[in-house]
Amino acid sequence: MSDRIFDGCWGVVLGGSSGFGLATAQRLAEHGMNLCIVHRDRRAAVRRVEPEFEKMRGNGVELLTFNTDALSAERRTEILDELATKMRDERARLLLHSIAFGNLKLIAPERPRPTAGEGGAAALAAKLGVDPDTLRGAVDELFAEGQSDLHTIASAPQYSQTAFLDHEDFARTIYCMGTSMLDWTQDLLARGLFADDARVFGLTSEGNTLAWKGYAAVAAAKVSLESVARSIAVEMAPYGVRCNVIQAGVTETPALAAIPGSAHLKAQALGRNPFGRLTTPRDVANVIALLTRDEASWVNGEVIRVDGGEHISGATS
Repeated sequence: MSDRIFDGCWGVVLGGSSGFGLATAQRLAEHGMNLCIVHRDRRAAVRRVEPEFEKMRGNGVELLTFNTDALSAERRTEILDELATKMRDERARLLLHSIAFGNLKLIAPERPRPTAGEGGAAALAAKLGVDPDTLRGAVDELFAEGQSDLHTIASAPQYSQTAFLDHEDFARTIYCMGTSMLDWTQDLLARGLFADDARVFGLTSEGNTLAWKGYAAVAAAKVSLESVARSIAVEMAPYGVRCNVIQAGVTETPALAAIPGSAHLKAQALGRNPFGRLTTPRDVANVIALLTRDEASWVNGEVIRVDGGEHISGATS
């Protein structure tokens, strides 16, 4: 699609400098949507993303960018003040919450025991008559180079054995990646900045029902976000606000790279996915753009999987 169906509309993207947020902003700009992008990056990262922002402006859209803390109430007020002035008589068609900041630690120390993969590698080394450490080194090197089918005998992910999740870690993560979506939604509504047919989107993952090591706090945030999204979908529907959550498949993003054992998660996803590839940010952006169209106005309160069938596949290779 290249039609400018969102001319005269605005979108607010929280976490719009990489991953799902950036890809969605790019897709919406192609459709003519003006954008307010809030992100928080170091100087080097800003230099990398500025050319992407310029490409968006090349679509003939207005673009406001704020490199600041989207979780600060004071900064949120300042951003919405500026946005309201810039929008004039236009309104926000979309709010995307794509903030990825969470604590990725275990809840308890791992007890030392060989994994199935380690036992398999040792048995293979003995069968071949080679040094186990030499074999393990070769396997790990090939796995790091992209031989994902070796994940069952590659070295297991390493986690901190001294730092564990506590109350503050959970509270911060749940707010950042979950309930902070409500603050932005409430403020946009209270200021009358939403369009009559507005769409609010959050992002979740398969960790909402599966327990991945080191993911407990983020999983709690995702479940909280889904609950908040359902309440927005019901209580703000009279104001024209629709709210849905996108559950993406395993996707190569900076957020995924930060998860301990992310290489193993990617390898497992490649084995399960019917299309034999990972989900991309563009896949997700395309669905968000579709759900923002007029024709999708009756989709509300849903968790929508965008994973090519990864979640239904029983395959492992």
